[in-house]
Amino acid sequence: MSKFLDKPSSDTLYRAIVSLQDEDECRKFLQDLCTVSELKAMEQRMEVAMLLDDGLIYSEILERTGASSATISRVNRCLHYGADGYRTIIPRLKEEGQ
Repeated sequence: MSKFLDKPSSDTLYRAIVSLQDEDECRKFLQDLCTVSELKAMEQRMEVAMLLDDGLIYSEILERTGASSATISRVNRCLHYGADGYRTIIPRLKEEGQ
């Protein structure tokens, strides 16, 4: 783990996220925390992850999302070799009908 992620200030952020009680609170918190471009980038990565999980190929994902091939590749790498964050949340979202 990186030295940045070992800092107590990182724990504060993660505890804050976990303490959010619903989608509305989450939306408001992230809007305060992030810039518009940061939020759009995270939303795009999540959409790319869902589409990759659905088996779409890069060109289809690029067409649907406008994501660069570098972004698609990064998300794909995380899906296969990352910390399993996407693999944890994607089934939950699909179960909810997302």
